[in-house]
Amino acid sequence: MNLRGKTFHKIDIRVTNWMAAIGPVLLRISIGIIFLWFGVLKFFSGLSPAEDIAIRTIKVLSLNLLSDNVIIFGLAAWEVLIGIGLLFNLFLRETLLLLYLHMIGTFAPLIIFPSEIFHIFPYALTIEGQYIVKNIVVVSAGIVLGATVRGGRIRA
Repeated sequence: MNLRGKTFHKIDIRVTNWMAAIGPVLLRISIGIIFLWFGVLKFFSGLSPAEDIAIRTIKVLSLNLLSDNVIIFGLAAWEVLIGIGLLFNLFLRETLLLLYLHMIGTFAPLIIFPSEIFHIFPYALTIEGQYIVKNIVVVSAGIVLGATVRGGRIRA
């Protein structure tokens, strides 16, 4: 290996080690920001683009037992709790449980309202569908973060 190759190799190792060390922290904080932000929006009527489909989904799942206000404020509080837990690394196990349960609810419209999620089933998503399917990344992030609860780390 020439000098340029050795230098690149050393830099690559340092960068990879840094990514392994800081990646889970950045992942936890970034997902926390998203939950906190989206949750806070739900406290103010009309600001969340997911408000309508979230209310309708929870109405179906709760057998119409909950009012719209209880649903949206409960969901807002749930998301804010997840966001705070992730941002400040508080009760991570419990926070991730809330996140996983939340994700079950976010994927429910795929089954409950497929005509609103797909332009053409099963591959052409509406905006609502794209909003839901992107949560695959959130589930994956939760799995990675869950691996750190007992001190797990990413090894470069």
